[in-house]
Amino acid sequence: MAASLSTPLDVHHTVQKSDKRRPVFFTKPQRTHRAVKFSVCCSSLKAPSKSQNVPDSPNPKTPSLSEQLKPLSTTTLSPTKNDQIHLLSKPKSTWVNPTKPKRSVLSLQRHKRSAYSYNPQIRELKLFAQKLNDCDNSEEAFLAALNEIPQQPTRENALLILNSLKFWQKTYLFFNWIKTQNLFPIETIFYNVTMKSLRFWRQFQLIEELANEMVGNEIKLDNITYSTIITCAKRCNRFDKAIEWFERMYKTGLMPDEVTYSAILDVYAKLGKVEEVLSLYERGVATGWKPDAITFSVLGKMFGEAGDYDGIRYVLQEMKSLGVQPNLVVYNTLLEAMGKAGKPGLARSLFDEMIESGLTPDEKTLTALIKIYGKARWAKDALELWERMRENRWPMDFILYNTLLNMCADIGLVEEAEKLFEHMKQSENCKPDSYSYTAMLNIYGSGRKVDKAMDLFEEMPEQGVEINVMGFTCLIQCLGKARRIDDLVRVFDVSVGRGVKLDDRLCGCLLSVVALCETSEDVDKVIACLQQANPKLVAFVKLIEDEKTDFQIIKEEFRTVIRDTAVDARRPFCNCLIDICRNRNLHVRAHELLYLGTLYGLYPGLHNKTGDEWNLDVRSLSIGAAQTALEEWIATLEKTVRCKEELPELFLAQTGTGTHKFSQGLAAAFATHLEKFAAPFAQSQERAGYFVATKEDLVSWVRCKQECTLLLPHKFQINCKML
Repeated sequence: MAASLSTPLDVHHTVQKSDKRRPVFFTKPQRTHRAVKFSVCCSSLKAPSKSQNVPDSPNPKTPSLSEQLKPLSTTTLSPTKNDQIHLLSKPKSTWVNPTKPKRSVLSLQRHKRSAYSYNPQIRELKLFAQKLNDCDNSEEAFLAALNEIPQQPTRENALLILNSLKFWQKTYLFFNWIKTQNLFPIETIFYNVTMKSLRFWRQFQLIEELANEMVGNEIKLDNITYSTIITCAKRCNRFDKAIEWFERMYKTGLMPDEVTYSAILDVYAKLGKVEEVLSLYERGVATGWKPDAITFSVLGKMFGEAGDYDGIRYVLQEMKSLGVQPNLVVYNTLLEAMGKAGKPGLARSLFDEMIESGLTPDEKTLTALIKIYGKARWAKDALELWERMRENRWPMDFILYNTLLNMCADIGLVEEAEKLFEHMKQSENCKPDSYSYTAMLNIYGSGRKVDKAMDLFEEMPEQGVEINVMGFTCLIQCLGKARRIDDLVRVFDVSVGRGVKLDDRLCGCLLSVVALCETSEDVDKVIACLQQANPKLVAFVKLIEDEKTDFQIIKEEFRTVIRDTAVDARRPFCNCLIDICRNRNLHVRAHELLYLGTLYGLYPGLHNKTGDEWNLDVRSLSIGAAQTALEEWIATLEKTVRCKEELPELFLAQTGTGTHKFSQGLAAAFATHLEKFAAPFAQSQERAGYFVATKEDLVSWVRCKQECTLLLPHKFQINCKML
């Protein structure tokens, strides 16, 4: 029995991999579980006696029971993997103060960042740069402020201060000061930052000096340097310098960027060098440069200035082929180009395309389109556009409103203009200004609505609007045509008292009123007004009214008067002077003035000769001047026939169609004057605004009048060279 008890027992225990029902007592993770084999050796069922010497440190070959059970406690009772995860996922307990609300983990409103960096040195340098900006612009004050610099500038600190200065004088002074300190090498970036500040203030001369300094010191000019120089030259209208530096850039092997390409293309375009623009554009595209919307805006503007519709189509095709979506600036430029090219239908299509693309037109877009419609006299399309503007609430400004009013004046839309003017009065942001009232005065003056024009004139000071010289001229013309000379004099005195500056256009208007006056009393009243505006012109009027005045004196005085007159008022002056002479039955003097006007280039294109036809173009003449020119032409044709000189098959006299609603009827007056001659000219059915006669009819008419005297006085010598 004892022997059997002393026999060692082999105990096998297999640890299960996972047992979720087992309670967890330890949380320390252990190694991978494995089967454990151990032996239990018992010599007796009773406790060992003291006589039995059991060593405290048993032999490793025969471990004690506690040592044998130790692996079991560290493996079998260790937590499983799932239990470990479950344990770690439990949140830790946190103490919460019940008297204060719990702070949110994510704040709904971020804190504002400080205006300065957290780096105290950078903040100190920015404060110092602000002191430099606030100091006086003089060199002494700036250098005195530099003595307070907080630390010796390094490369980075110097760039920070240089880039923080606002005024070019201080930027330039600080840059020169840095160069004198010799603290570090001055690199290209310092020059670029300085040049950009100078470019903002258009100091091209200083920029060019810095560029030459870089070349002299062998400092490399990069793409930014050249781009800054070229764009500054362009802004200063130094186009020759822009081209010069662009060519120098190309010689160095640098490739221009988008800004440089667009700038130099604009320079060539403004110089009218279309071939150079296209050559440069194609060269840039070939090198991989992708043009942007600004580039195409430059191209569209160039072709628009030239009125080249094919060029505009080329721009549109290029944009589509390169996948460049036009922006609002490009559309505005192309619309203006369409107007200058005289393509209102294509402008309308382009505008519809812009709307379909999702862009909203601005004031410039609508103004350009209204101008196109007004120039083409597309009243219906213009009014439809106005309705779309109101429905869509597209932006409106003074320029757009005034453009609409001027269009109504050109076409003669009185009622529409009145509605638009009332709409402006009800508007909060676009109340009628001086130009708005001028447009309405032009409309009422052209329509001879004198009472409405005078009401408008009285309303202007009540609304705080001052009349300008253009509105003053329109009102004077309206009163003159209505023969209301007393009102004219009153308006003249009031306007001059308000400080209106009298110009040559107003003098021409007063001169035309003198030609319309029927009594000497009215003439004297208008002459008194004209005396305040242009005394020399009044003296010349009195000179031509005297038939005894020699022609050479008239010629010299006429040249003096025309020389002192604005270019756009010279021909109206001559027309009015001729009308005055004809109304005073001074026909010889009228022919002399027409001859002088032709001699000094006031009537270019009056006579045109080709192998097939001779043309008399009187569209730029007044009625009296046109009648005088017709008399000259008929007399010259008659002499040519009598001299048996070679004649064309067709003779034309062009008066224009008079499409304006308020046209004075030049064609009707011209036809009436032709009837006095019984000349064989008839209005053309095929060409509106033309009077036509064949060679055969003209020769036959001259032969029938060989023994008849001409309407011209014999003392006046016909100048055949005028034909």
